[in-house]
Amino acid sequence: MMSRTLLFLLLSIQMVTSQESKIKALVGGTLIDGFGSTPIRNSVVIIEGEKIKTVGTIGTIEIPNNAEVISTEGMTVLPGLWDMHVHTMINGHSDYTYWDKTYPPLFKDVIMPASAHQLLMAGVTSARDLGAPLEESIAVRDAINNGEIPGATLYVSGPFIQKKPYPGTEDFRWGVNGVEDGRKKVRKLAKAGVDCIKVVDQDQMTIEEFQAVVDEAHKFNLKVVAHSHRPEEIRRGLKAGADCFEHTGLSSAPRYPNDIMEMIKERTADMSQGPLFWCPTVEGLYNYEYMRDNPEKLDNDSWHLGLPDSVITDIKRSIAHPDRMPYFQLTPSRKPTLETKIKQLLDAGVVLMIGTDSGIPMKFHSQSTWNELDVWVNEFGIDPMYAIRAATYWPALWMGVADEVGTITPGKYADIIAVEGDVLRYINLLEDVDMVIKHGARYK
Repeated sequence: MMSRTLLFLLLSIQMVTSQESKIKALVGGTLIDGFGSTPIRNSVVIIEGEKIKTVGTIGTIEIPNNAEVISTEGMTVLPGLWDMHVHTMINGHSDYTYWDKTYPPLFKDVIMPASAHQLLMAGVTSARDLGAPLEESIAVRDAINNGEIPGATLYVSGPFIQKKPYPGTEDFRWGVNGVEDGRKKVRKLAKAGVDCIKVVDQDQMTIEEFQAVVDEAHKFNLKVVAHSHRPEEIRRGLKAGADCFEHTGLSSAPRYPNDIMEMIKERTADMSQGPLFWCPTVEGLYNYEYMRDNPEKLDNDSWHLGLPDSVITDIKRSIAHPDRMPYFQLTPSRKPTLETKIKQLLDAGVVLMIGTDSGIPMKFHSQSTWNELDVWVNEFGIDPMYAIRAATYWPALWMGVADEVGTITPGKYADIIAVEGDVLRYINLLEDVDMVIKHGARYK
């Protein structure tokens, strides 16, 4: 029988060893901390447990003897990315009606966890999930937060709020029938613990209904994310005080109407309300024709992670003819409007954030985020540091967790990624992130 003293000593040694292994030192890389200033060369980041302990440079920081030293020489080190518009309940399948009938039983245990895991392995350590069944959204979010399954930290809206759910979508689209019903639906979501409220088709609600939804959300300190496909959706969102706008519009109209631009400028001029945030979600549209004509890219198996073979086969079958998808038939006419509208928003002082609509047909959680960054920088000429902050600093601020994540700062969670090479020169290096650390644990 082992003596109590010997057992205590062995347990103590095990605890110390375990504690020692929790210290990591990322040494030698070029650090983009998320604040937008000049990158730090020859950087050192000390991680202790889940948190960042120290940030500095080689020669100015003492690396603990018991640290696991991870060389980041020749790499760019930056905060874990955010994607502010994902749909974990879908995975690139082209037929929504079929998907919504077939796969809800797999959402909680298979589909949504796979989506979150794919995001994480793509360097997306946090994501805003905008539209999914309530119970499943909360369950998957909490399972990730509790360390039960790997995945990006999710901030969930639960079901869409809209005037009438589309047939067959009632489980994740909740209709509003009157002012009090709108308030009731928001209270139910708030009580369940959602992180924000997602509203679509607000131009089909009465003005009073939509205002009640926004006001009730704000009463519970929940921000409102509003569709901005149609001009009247934008007008009502601005008037009612929505906190973030999504997309650039479903139509092929070349520009936002003048009255809307004046309303946006009026809003951005009033800094008492803080910045006006917008997720343009352009890459799926911008890249469609290229994807249609070069479908080999769809063979990348990164989107298979966590999905059963039967589901993978089903998705492949649904996207076998990219040129025939009804979803994208107007896209060639919309493509020329995207850069114009983004530049209208930038010129008006809007703060853009990276969001992708990931999960829509042919848009996979393992690929969408870097594609969005690539289009912003390489096609639209947006400054790469602006784009990186749009995927790190600003999303964390919008979600109210900037004291926990979003920058590489002592005291915050160690959500850190690294890639070989200079991301500010070659943003598409993010296509294949070499290292992913989330809450101090290395996943890649």
